[in-house]
Amino acid sequence: MRNKKETDMLHGSLWDKILLFALPIAASSILQQLFNSADVIVVGQFAGKSALAAVGANGPVINLMVNLFVGLSVGANAIISRSIGQNDPERTSKSVHTAIVIALISGFILALIGQPLAVPVLRLISTPDDILGLAALYLRIIFIGMPFMMLYNFAAAILRSKGDTRRPLIVLAISGVVNVILNLFFVCVCKMSVDGVAIATVTSNAISSIVLLRLLMKETGALRLEIKKLRLDAVCLGAIARIGIPAGLQGMVFSISNVIIQAAINEIGENAMAGSAAALNLEFIVYFVISAFGQANITFIGQNFGAGNLSRCRQATRLSLAMCTAATIFMSMLMVVFCEPLSKIFNTDPAVVEFSCQRIKIVISLEVLNMFNELLSGTMRGYGYS
Repeated sequence: MRNKKETDMLHGSLWDKILLFALPIAASSILQQLFNSADVIVVGQFAGKSALAAVGANGPVINLMVNLFVGLSVGANAIISRSIGQNDPERTSKSVHTAIVIALISGFILALIGQPLAVPVLRLISTPDDILGLAALYLRIIFIGMPFMMLYNFAAAILRSKGDTRRPLIVLAISGVVNVILNLFFVCVCKMSVDGVAIATVTSNAISSIVLLRLLMKETGALRLEIKKLRLDAVCLGAIARIGIPAGLQGMVFSISNVIIQAAINEIGENAMAGSAAALNLEFIVYFVISAFGQANITFIGQNFGAGNLSRCRQATRLSLAMCTAATIFMSMLMVVFCEPLSKIFNTDPAVVEFSCQRIKIVISLEVLNMFNELLSGTMRGYGYS
């Protein structure tokens, strides 16, 4: 019998299931981004423009260094979804345990390389000397917590592969509240700066990852996580890597372009850096809605392709494309129309708000172009082509 927390992707109507599957993923991603947004808002309002610029300068750098490994979680989602569709519990179980080991290894790699590379990378993107120390401090603390971030992403991907998007959202909502409370405590009460918001983010990531791991350990059936079974299965690792590495490299290509753009913004000055940081947090909200439908396609098509139902795969693609197009256009229009009040949430300095609105009007108004790339990439990954 199918668990009520799971979505039956192989039978019945599709549009409502895709929507109910994608919306919690979008909400989860937005909440995860709000960890960073809360950092940006708190330091922007209570610690000043320099701290805001220091946190904002790190966004493209962090994305560049983690995207390859996050791409592997996309591969895990696709492979586990297909194994479920093929009704292959042994392969499903091996893929689950392989995915968790990948998460641990990738997290510790990032934690180690993030420390010595923090200052050189920030200098490479022309981070001004007056905020370099703050930016490096924030980056080093965030990278110490990378094992928790990787564990959350992979554990959430495992649960989503069977259609469970509700519990990752609930867990992230709770840890997000903790993050905001700790941000305010460290900055307003303890008078800390970027170090306080970074510690709050790492603590929140630790909570969300540990809770999801406990949920997986209490699962029944093939998705149950058992410590004694944690090992890399060569076949599963190869299958995950074939989809995950190209997905990660695709993300890195976009991140490299963002790093180059960030370097140019850093040359303009502190106001441009702060304004760009504010706008980027709003861009992410639109992007995560797009990404959620892409991830829905990976899972729905993965399961139905595994079950041999190609007509249902094509139907899922058409419906996702229609719904995602409508959602992207609607949200982009809202962001552009209300760019000024939205920007002031992060910082009220007129120069900062002006730079933020410039970026929003140019980038977010064209986000629909990126939608086709993300959605159809998800479709291809569901079929096993990355």
